[in-house]
Amino acid sequence: MDTRSEIEAFRKKVSSGEVSSLKEISDLVLDISKCVTRSKHCYVAIVDPENKDSVGISFSHMTGECEAYREMGEARFPVRKDGTYGGLLGYSLDTGESFYIKDPESHPASHGIPAGHVHVKQFLSVPVINGGDILGQIVLGNPEEDYDDSHLELVNEIAGIYGETLQKLLY
Repeated sequence: MDTRSEIEAFRKKVSSGEVSSLKEISDLVLDISKCVTRSKHCYVAIVDPENKDSVGISFSHMTGECEAYREMGEARFPVRKDGTYGGLLGYSLDTGESFYIKDPESHPASHGIPAGHVHVKQFLSVPVINGGDILGQIVLGNPEEDYDDSHLELVNEIAGIYGETLQKLLY
């Protein structure tokens, strides 16, 4: 199945109500995003409607803490007092911009990789936006081939579907 067919199948599955829980839908977003970008790692998060924390719902295991996060059912990154998230992970949430970078450590928002974290050779991040509001993000890393604009387009399309779904589920 080609990437467009994969995305259309995902859209139909979500819109039909075949999957309805936040976890199931987030897992599908992770799977399709990794598939269409041929990425090894993915992080799918929502912005908590109550306190605006970034909450990873579905994610690849990239640190020792990931197993504990999986057991808790989420990886929570609190919003800072100034309303931003900071760092490379928070950049698309802070700016509302999609981007990819081949050398993540060279990005101005990067403050390095935490101890024990899998090395990230390439990084792609897309905010999940619906009705002008940032509802989450999809982050990918370590693709089999270099990221390019086509990967960004595909993940933006997935993020649009996810955003519509989050709007219905959480708001």
